[in-house]
Amino acid sequence: MKKFFALAAVCMMTSVEMIAGGILTNTNQSVDFLRNPARDAAIGLDGVYSNPAGVVFMPEGFHLGINWQYAHQTRTITSTNPAFQMGRKNNANSPTKIFEGVANAPIIPSIQIAYNMEHWSLQANLSVPGGGGACEFDDGLGSFESVVGNIATMLKPFGAQGYDMDGYMKGRQYYYGVTIGAACKVTPNLSLYGGLRMLYGDATYKAKISNIQVKTAQGYVDFGSYLQNVTAMGYGTQVAPLQKYAEGVNLLCNQDGVGFAPIVGIDYKLKNFNFAAKYEFRTQLRMKNESTLNDASEIPAVNKFRDGEKVNEDMPALLTVGVQYSPIDVVRINAGWHHFFDRDASWYNNSQELLSHNTNEFLLGAEWDTTENLTFSAGGQLTRYGMTDEYISDMSYVVNSYSIGFGFSYKLSQKVSVKAAYFQTYYGDYDRTSATNPQVKDSFTRTNRVFGVGCQLDL
Repeated sequence: MKKFFALAAVCMMTSVEMIAGGILTNTNQSVDFLRNPARDAAIGLDGVYSNPAGVVFMPEGFHLGINWQYAHQTRTITSTNPAFQMGRKNNANSPTKIFEGVANAPIIPSIQIAYNMEHWSLQANLSVPGGGGACEFDDGLGSFESVVGNIATMLKPFGAQGYDMDGYMKGRQYYYGVTIGAACKVTPNLSLYGGLRMLYGDATYKAKISNIQVKTAQGYVDFGSYLQNVTAMGYGTQVAPLQKYAEGVNLLCNQDGVGFAPIVGIDYKLKNFNFAAKYEFRTQLRMKNESTLNDASEIPAVNKFRDGEKVNEDMPALLTVGVQYSPIDVVRINAGWHHFFDRDASWYNNSQELLSHNTNEFLLGAEWDTTENLTFSAGGQLTRYGMTDEYISDMSYVVNSYSIGFGFSYKLSQKVSVKAAYFQTYYGDYDRTSATNPQVKDSFTRTNRVFGVGCQLDL
């Protein structure tokens, strides 16, 4: 029983990993990406992130881009477990219950800077390449409510007829990135780029199980009082391990860590085509815990949040390849491919080895200069993850998706442009049935909507 409550604690603590995507790197570093995500071979200031080698082909001078994005996301898990039938708040004693978390990131900023002179481009990028919000589950998660339900089931011989509880979890996670680098024109049509990114991870996880009650023949009683009554009946040895949890569980964990990674890129122009590629090396990140969890547990996963522990949270290496084609001067068609080397990263307990394959994204988009000052663009991306039943859980999950984005850029003058865009992701469902109990099932899905505005100065 002690193991059950320890597992409940870790379920609450780890569920917010899905905010940052664990295996999902944030590639929406600019409003230009939102209005056309296929930017891997585009020539523009947003290329400081998406195609840094191509930025050197922009006009000489100083270029500054400021972007603001607002993202609203939900996580929905439909869980089925016979233990839920004993729950006081579960409708009509149903074994199925829906758990929903809401993640808001009201301010996702990014800044791109470039200074071009002759054959050189000096660049800097400030952004949030991972994380980017807070997720809150007002009712907790099915994985730890099922723990309480299972305990109630096991306590039936001692008069337990059901349970009641309050679950709650909130997590906040931001990975701040600063990249500096330089691109050089090797020939009039070929450029190379080299840079270095520093990543600072900052996260806070709060979790609570409270107001635990046990239904008896006399009604609902406090869990602590119930344990005292069972002890008085002569069963103290059997329930003694639960005494330390009589007041529920209240956990807090703060994490931070720093990592560095080189970035290289290439861009080649051939008539109406532009080809580009970029490789971000793996960022080795070790997040150090400051936590209320001090003692080691017999459950390895719990130790991920033990005070003073250093947790492997690498950002995977990323390869992007893109092509841009201009059939006429005012139209540009873009295509790209992203490959995330998830299985080569190092995550806690080597969880990356449970994935079936690395993540792949396929992107397509277009831009149209309708006037000298106004540009419309739109595009989409298809994302495929290597999820498996062994990896996915309500503690950390992503599901296959496709996204569309559209927007515009308008030149207020030769030196100032404004931009706006909308981006939405449509997720599929991932259904999983327990390998040990076919009555235990989960269905996972998500939603995601992003709105962004930006300004660019070309001096």
